[in-house]
Amino acid sequence: VQLAALPWGSGQTSLSPCQFLRRQQVLQLYRKILRAIREVPAEQDRRYLKDWAREEFRRNKDATEEDAIRMMITQGNMQLQELQRTLKLAKS
Repeated sequence: VQLAALPWGSGQTSLSPCQFLRRQQVLQLYRKILRAIREVPAEQDRRYLKDWAREEFRRNKDATEEDAIRMMITQGNMQLQELQRTLKLAKS
C-alpha cells in the first residue's frame, strides 16, 4: 500500500484533498493491521506478521496510480479482516 509516494516533509508541495484522504486511509490500515497482530498469541508468529506487513507497505510505497492504490487498500482491508477472523476463531 502506498505511503511515501505522497509528499511528506517540509519543502515539498502540499497534498491534494484526494492524496490526503488516501494517505489517511493507508496509515489507518497500517495501524489497524499492527494492532491486530498484537493479538497473535505466539511471539514468533507476531514477529513474522509484523515483518510481512512492514515489507508489504514498503514494497508499495512508491505507487502513484490511483486505481492501484485503491485496490491495494481494499486488498489490505480484506487481509486484515481475515486475520481478525482467524484470531477470533482461535480464541473460541
